[in-house]
Amino acid sequence: MLYPLKFAPIMKENVWGGSRLAATGKRVSKGNNPDKIGESREICGLEDCESVVSNGFLKANTISELTEVYMGELVGDKVYDKFGLEFPLLLKFLDVNEPLSVQVHPNDEFALQKHGTRGKTEMWYIIDAAPDAAIYLDLKHSLTEEQYDDAVENGTIIEHLNRVAVKKGDAFLIPAGTIHSIDKGVLLAEVQETSDITYRIFDWNRKLGVNNGRELNIDLAAEVVNLTPQQGLNISKPAEKGKAVELTSCDQFTVNLLWVDGALELDYAPLDSFVAYMCTEGEVEIKACGESEKLSALQTLLLPAEATDIVLKGCGKLLEIYIK
Repeated sequence: MLYPLKFAPIMKENVWGGSRLAATGKRVSKGNNPDKIGESREICGLEDCESVVSNGFLKANTISELTEVYMGELVGDKVYDKFGLEFPLLLKFLDVNEPLSVQVHPNDEFALQKHGTRGKTEMWYIIDAAPDAAIYLDLKHSLTEEQYDDAVENGTIIEHLNRVAVKKGDAFLIPAGTIHSIDKGVLLAEVQETSDITYRIFDWNRKLGVNNGRELNIDLAAEVVNLTPQQGLNISKPAEKGKAVELTSCDQFTVNLLWVDGALELDYAPLDSFVAYMCTEGEVEIKACGESEKLSALQTLLLPAEATDIVLKGCGKLLEIYIK
């Protein structure tokens, strides 16, 4: 029988990264700068970046090896039928110490045609934010293709974006095609499709070394960017003690905010899906399949689909993630 699974975080150094992820005790690979870690990939099924189990008798197995053996018992029958051996979501914590590039992601159809992979719809949950922290999300107003091209060429695209002040507990949906960035001073959880396709539009004239800027993907971005403002991207909702508050439910994932304060019993039998917990604050004990695991802030756990009767104890907040 399967059990609550933990995975070794995969730490990624980024030019915009900070020190908060390494400070939690997550292992930083030799040669990486612990003060520039931007991503902790908590559960990842990318072929060249697969998560490895860190607890129990399945320790050292990759997530695709588990899926190959346990199939629907691990991810859910319908999820397995659709995605096969690829785990369908990539779960991360991000520590943004300098601004991210202004960027956009393709949808599934375009990504499959161009790259043979899936596109990237994602959501963010703000865990902590500096007093002046903000994100850039979507356009203030519609642009023609000519206006957009001119703004990109002139380096003024940022003037056309919504700068949204953020605070702890805010949440945002970023559908594929939505132009976005994150300003400095933000710690967040990210839930996304299993994809690593990003098209950079503007990188703040950032230089690496001597006159060596990061590659931009202006032509590809122009093919996928949505030039019409969208509604409903701010999905922030207050937490409720002892309840799962739905933040978003789309074709790619469902994400609920779960506030545990004491003991909470859950029945996942109707889901036919794995459930992942990302702990954003506090500490929660998870009992399932006769086993028990504890989660603290910035830790993640995967419940197999066959785990139906769950007991949560403690005081903390979790993102509850699955596929409907």
